[in-house]
This record gives sequence, structure tokens and C-alpha cells, in this order.
Amino acid sequence: MLTREFLLKADCKTAFGDIEDSLLWTGEQRAASLAATLACRPDNSPVWIFGYGSLMWNPVFEAEEIAAATLNGWHRAFCLRLTAGRGTASQPGRMLALKQGGKTSGLAFCLPEARLHDELELLWKREMVTGCYLPTWCDLLLDDGRKVTALVFVMDPRHPLYEADTCVTTIAPLIARASGPLGTNAQYLFSLEQELVKRGMDDECLRDLVQQVRELQVNHHHLQG
Repeated sequence: MLTREFLLKADCKTAFGDIEDSLLWTGEQRAASLAATLACRPDNSPVWIFGYGSLMWNPVFEAEEIAAATLNGWHRAFCLRLTAGRGTASQPGRMLALKQGGKTSGLAFCLPEARLHDELELLWKREMVTGCYLPTWCDLLLDDGRKVTALVFVMDPRHPLYEADTCVTTIAPLIARASGPLGTNAQYLFSLEQELVKRGMDDECLRDLVQQVRELQVNHHHLQG
């Protein structure tokens, strides 16, 4: 499990598995990205982080408030080739990102201003190991009707790990097989599904995928048996 302690100590080059040198961001690159993002901060209202994947069940940061929220204009897609963490270069899996169009239900985390920089530094270390996301300021609608400004990690389609083909028949076999130092790719998918079900947030793009991955795993075990 990715804990706060693990992240604080982690050397990004080795902690998540074997990442190709050309893809790995340096600490300086991460710091520059964070500074550039904060420079675009639209106003001085509190900074919220939108969690739509593992941040929902494993945020690792201290939030002042957590609220269910909807992001318009983006949808979940397993469009990121996963070569570390829960996959390897020889057997890559797929990681979750956001692509344009549609909407996404998730959780919003309000960060304490006094610790903002430290918390974001840790978040960049977790999300921006290869700089595959574009940290974007978006309007977020909280379930209680409030509108807040949130930082959202969306896919950078120019990134070398971006995969345009997110068809279930393409990605289900990859997710069913991949694993790495942080665990299996399938476990991530199942944790995501479990979290969404628990919160009454349905995401239809996941239903077929979860079903196909489960079937592939069952068939694989039968063959092994």
C-alpha cells in the first residue's frame, strides 16, 4: 500500500519499479511543474484536490474537509500505459486518467493552506513521477451545491505513455495480467469499483471492464487448475 511514510522516503527512480530514464522526471522538474501550477491558481480560495482513482480510498494527505463532487467535461479512461507500480515494461498494464467529454463523480479534498506546499509536493511525487498528467484548475460542483476550484490531474495526450485505444477488449487482458511492486493492476480496478459502489457513484465505463477482467481471471485459473 502506498502510505505517506513510503512516499516521503521514496526514491522515485526505484520505489515504483523500473522506470525508463527518459521518462523519469527529476525532483527539479516536479518542483518546476508544481510552481507553474500554483502560479496559475485562479483565486485565493482554498485549494481542493479532485480524487477520481486511488486518491478516493488512499488519499495519504490530511484534508480539512472531504466531500463528494462532480467534475463536468471529463470522464475516466484507462488510457495510460502502466510500466511501473502495478505493471512492468515487459507486461504493461493500464492506469486511470481523465479524458475530455462527459462527467466524473469523485471526492474533493480541501487542503489546509498552512501546509499546502508540503501536501502538494507529496502529491506531485505520487502523480507526476513521469509527468504524464496535466495538473489543471477546474470548477467542481460539490454534492451540497457549492462550487469550488479544484486541482485535477488529467491525461496529457502528448505523453509517450498515452494510449488512445481504451476499448474494453484491448485493455481487459492487460489489466487482468499486469502486476508490479505496488500490487496487481486488477486489484486497483476492483478497489475503484468497490469504492464507487460504496459511495453510490456509478460509472458505466467501468462495469464492462470489471466484468471482463473477472472473467479473464476465472478462465486463467481454470486453465492453471
